[in-house]
Amino acid sequence: MRITDWPENERPREKLLAQGPAALSDAELLAIFLRTGTRGKTAVDLARELLGHFGGLRSLLQADQRTFCAKNGLGTASFAQLQAVLEMARRHLLETLQRDTVLNSPADVRLYLKARLRDYRREVFLCLFLDTQHRVICSEELFQGTIDASSVYPREVVQRALALNAAAVIFAHNHPSGVAEPSQADERITLRLRDALALIDVRVLDHMIVGDGAVLSLAERGLL
Repeated sequence: MRITDWPENERPREKLLAQGPAALSDAELLAIFLRTGTRGKTAVDLARELLGHFGGLRSLLQADQRTFCAKNGLGTASFAQLQAVLEMARRHLLETLQRDTVLNSPADVRLYLKARLRDYRREVFLCLFLDTQHRVICSEELFQGTIDASSVYPREVVQRALALNAAAVIFAHNHPSGVAEPSQADERITLRLRDALALIDVRVLDHMIVGDGAVLSLAERGLL
């Protein structure tokens, strides 16, 4: 049976419009993205099959191009479309931060950093550069490392802060292991960066570590 033959309140698109996206299952949301199924399968059937194959929605979203496109029913056009959707979501979160001060929206900061950094397989060091009102000037990934370490150079951070006329910064990096606990190396580089930036009157507000399900704040731990 085709989806168009289903009762209207069971069709994913109509259900979303009537009840909102939160009312849909992962398979229904994915079916709307896929738009069509394959021979003998509705888009919902295909979506369920794909979720089972990848082990869930998050794993599907994390898949690289080769893995994604190898599955029947997907292809380079779908992969490109999905990456565009994910990037739009990240940019939307950043724009939300830029409309307010980061001190007034700590939950939004955590949400943005998680969306930006959580799924990297290597450590990535990011900096939110802030103006005098603690609004985001820009977000930049400054350094990338191996799977368990990142080389961070204070001089480059200082140069970038000066170029952007930043008054404060928030650092963040991910732990690909999924564990958000800070290492001694994390604490040391935070203090080095804080001391280097203090020389040009730029304040380090926080250094956040993004794990699999949590974002840990060194400031909240009293480590700044």
